[in-house]
Amino acid sequence: MKLDIALLHAVVAVAKAGGFREAARVTGSNASRLSDAVRRAEEQLGVRLFHRTTRTVALTEAGRGLMERLLPAMNEIDAALDSVNNYRESPAGTLRLNVPVSAARLILPSIVPAFLLRYPDIQLEIVAESNVQDVFREDCDAGIRYDESLEQDVIALPIGPRRQRFALAASPAYLDLHGRPEHPGDLTQHQCIRGRFASGIMPDWEFEREGETVRVKTRGQLVVSIGAAVDLAVETAIAGGGIIYLFEEWLRPAIENGELEAILHPWWLSFSGPYLYYPDRRLIPAPLRAFIDFIRENNL
Repeated sequence: MKLDIALLHAVVAVAKAGGFREAARVTGSNASRLSDAVRRAEEQLGVRLFHRTTRTVALTEAGRGLMERLLPAMNEIDAALDSVNNYRESPAGTLRLNVPVSAARLILPSIVPAFLLRYPDIQLEIVAESNVQDVFREDCDAGIRYDESLEQDVIALPIGPRRQRFALAASPAYLDLHGRPEHPGDLTQHQCIRGRFASGIMPDWEFEREGETVRVKTRGQLVVSIGAAVDLAVETAIAGGGIIYLFEEWLRPAIENGELEAILHPWWLSFSGPYLYYPDRRLIPAPLRAFIDFIRENNL
């Protein structure tokens, strides 16, 4: 039985995404076109591949059986087509990276412009989010994460600075009004601008000095989602709304220009830098291989 490979790609995209709208977003297509492609595939095969309701799209038993056999084959086809890149002067294709917002702001700006200039035929897509779960969703080729978030069975490559710190700061006006804390424990008496992960976790503030570790449950009026809303937290701190605890590189410009004042500097927590990581697999897509080589060659 013959079936247009484009229809098979549509079926796979919908199955992996769990719905037409999500598959359209991931593939850059549109939901109606994908729905039509799946319908035509079902007509040609003579079986229903998906159960459809107004809210969900789920594989039928026949659909699950097809995916079990089809996905490995489609991966091999993609790898075979990608191998043609080895005969090009410059690799081409799409590279999708899943990264935390902090990496998009602090790590990638020093890497991406030069990488795109060197590889003009590569399209780079960055998915930036605070949720550290399921990094390879949305067909991402690789991710950037810190070591405590690394998954098993992945290859990790250092990227960016190898040591980073969290900085504690507030506006001079706030500190003049409320006093300057002399120990992390004093923070319980202050307005602290806190962050919450997408998982719902609101982490304690952790400090370290000469082997002593202190964790503080802070309080404050403002809580922001860790990610896109962090800039609001910084601006609120600059305006005198409280104390902020964030990546040193993120706060450094405001500290250097006097908008924020660094506090409890000896207690700032130091931690290892992030990693680029990707699945341990035999064939690496050419755009990802180019990015890996670029990072290694330039010691980025």
